Parts: sequence; C-alpha cells; structure tokens
Amino acid sequence: MTWKQFFTSSIGKKVLMALTGFFLIIYLIVHAGLNALIFVNDDGNTFNVAAYFLLHNYIVRFLEIGLFATFILHIVQGLILWKQNKSARKINYKELKYPTGIKWYSRTMGWLGTFILLFLVMHLYHFWASTKRELYFHGPVIDLYQDMKEVFTNPVWFTLYMIGLASLLFHLLHGFKSAFETFGVNNKRWTPIIRGIGIFYSVGICLLFAFMPLAFMLGWLQ
Repeated sequence: MTWKQFFTSSIGKKVLMALTGFFLIIYLIVHAGLNALIFVNDDGNTFNVAAYFLLHNYIVRFLEIGLFATFILHIVQGLILWKQNKSARKINYKELKYPTGIKWYSRTMGWLGTFILLFLVMHLYHFWASTKRELYFHGPVIDLYQDMKEVFTNPVWFTLYMIGLASLLFHLLHGFKSAFETFGVNNKRWTPIIRGIGIFYSVGICLLFAFMPLAFMLGWLQ
C-alpha cells in the first residue's frame, strides 16, 4: 500500500485526523498561555508586547502557515469522515440505537465541528485579519488588547464566543480520547487515565478561554 492509498483509506483518514488533532491540542495550550497575559492587568502592556513580538517574528510567521494547513486538513478530514459515517447508516438517526455509554457529543461531532468552524472564522476575522490589516496598512503599533476589549464587551460577540467555546469543549471531550484510541491505546488500564486527562484538559483549556471574555465583560480588567 502506498502512502497515498493509506491516507485516502478510512484508517488513514482517522490517523491523519488524530495527528492533526494532537497538534491542535498542543497549539491550544500555547495560545491560551499567551492570551492569559491579559490577566497581568496592566492595561494590556505585557500582552501587547508579546503580541508585537509574535507578529514581527519571521519564524512565527512561517509556523503560522503550517498551523493554517493543519487546521484546514483537520477540518476537511473531519467533514469527510462525518459524511462517510452518515452515508454508511441506512436508517434514520432517530431510529438508531447506540451502544450504552456513547455520549451525545460523540454522536454529533459533525455538527459540533461545523459550529467550531464558524467560531474559527469569526475569531480569525476579529483578531487575525485585524492585526494583519493594522500591521501592513496602518503602521507597526498594534493594540490587540483594546481589540479584545471591544469585541468581548459586545453582548452579541460575547454570546457567540461562549457558544463557540461550549462547542469546543464537547469536541475536545470526544476528540482527545478518540485520538489515542486511533493509535490503539484502548484498554482497561490506560483508557480511564486518558479519559481523566482528557476531561481535565478540555474543561481547563475552555474555562481559561472563557474567563477572558468574562473578565472584560464584567470589568475585572482595566
């Protein structure tokens, strides 16, 4: 079997989905850690310094290309697998009996992924596109902290971000464990440990992201 045949097979697609998922799990930790600099509460000075460094670092710009490629690959593979799984079922979802223990969010990963895609588009519009526009057309000074404040104190955007983070939470709860299962880590000894780590990671990372708009909306930050 060639590499092309492997990665276009059902198993290959799941492996690719898992690998890109692992990469994005690590990325979320880095992203949340950098954004958490807003909690220094110095009117965004520390956060803006870090943002300025990243925006002007050519290594980071190069890695950004790989990050976008990973996002696109993960999204495309997810939609393909969802469509294949849906087409493979000959009976209506309402009539389908799932095994005991299968969570509702595991049965609706396609819809959750779609919500996250819309959330990602909104997030890129607010914070990626705007920073690039300011960087290339309005000079080197970028106040990303103020941009965050304006977005997160808007009730409409605040609500949509919370919905997006809720979708991300359930997506991670399923995806974290599934990624390990794809590589055969699925037994009585390791499965409970991985499930526990997955729950801790998923809840922790989403709560950290959620506290950011909450802090602005409730006036906890300057």
